Amino acid sequence: MFIIGERINGSFQDIARAIREQDPRPVQAWVRKQEAAGARYLDLNTGPAAREPLKAMRWLVEVAQEASTLSLSLDSSNYEVIEAGLEVCRRPALINSVPAEEPKMQCVFPLAKKYKAAVIGLTMNERGIPKDAESRLALAMELVLAADSCGLSPDDLYLDPLVLPCNVGQNHGPEVMQTLRQIKLLSNPPPRTVVGLSNISQGTGNRQLINRTFAVMAVACGLDAAIADATDGQLMEAVATARIIMNLDIYCDSYVELYRKQNTVHWI
Repeated sequence: MFIIGERINGSFQDIARAIREQDPRPVQAWVRKQEAAGARYLDLNTGPAAREPLKAMRWLVEVAQEASTLSLSLDSSNYEVIEAGLEVCRRPALINSVPAEEPKMQCVFPLAKKYKAAVIGLTMNERGIPKDAESRLALAMELVLAADSCGLSPDDLYLDPLVLPCNVGQNHGPEVMQTLRQIKLLSNPPPRTVVGLSNISQGTGNRQLINRTFAVMAVACGLDAAIADATDGQLMEAVATARIIMNLDIYCDSYVELYRKQNTVHWI
């Protein structure tokens, strides 16, 4: 499992202020901090307060690329904003995200094909997030078929089974784990999987402990990526250790440091 750094988001006051004042320093500080901590991708989100979100996304992409060669995840529900960012990306990006809704899939997957981007697909539709693994898998299959119809390989599709906070959706946890395991059976090659890790602890106490525990359990279920706080050192150590135990990386005494350095490999 690798980490998509979540911190460059206009929902945070420092990033919102940086976007508003066109000040690259806070953005680039977080770019460098997340890369040094072991993030392999950087998620960019202009946030709800951006007055000109298309312009803001282009600016974020350009500023991030000045500070790092990491690939970018462009995060917005407005696909015009996504395309504005894709137009100035120097490397293939990750589109975050599209639900299993026909009009949106027909918009996003051709966009991904045009810009050679990968896509995060959400196992939800107009009726919301399903309660059980079987319904999540049915929506995952719709995403796989829609991507294939546009010429995208399953390798370019990251499926998100959608984690709910454990204090309000505790019964969803086992269903998410089951979905992670079964997604790998949907196609050959199989789609990849991703979660928004901090969603599991939203509104709870002991947030970091819950996030770390969920991450380790998800690695055991085949999780490929997580949008998470790369600067949580104990999280990175836990994930690195889980990968050793699951025989995904070769053990050596410096395995944690090697895991952090894997961000030099670009997977998209």
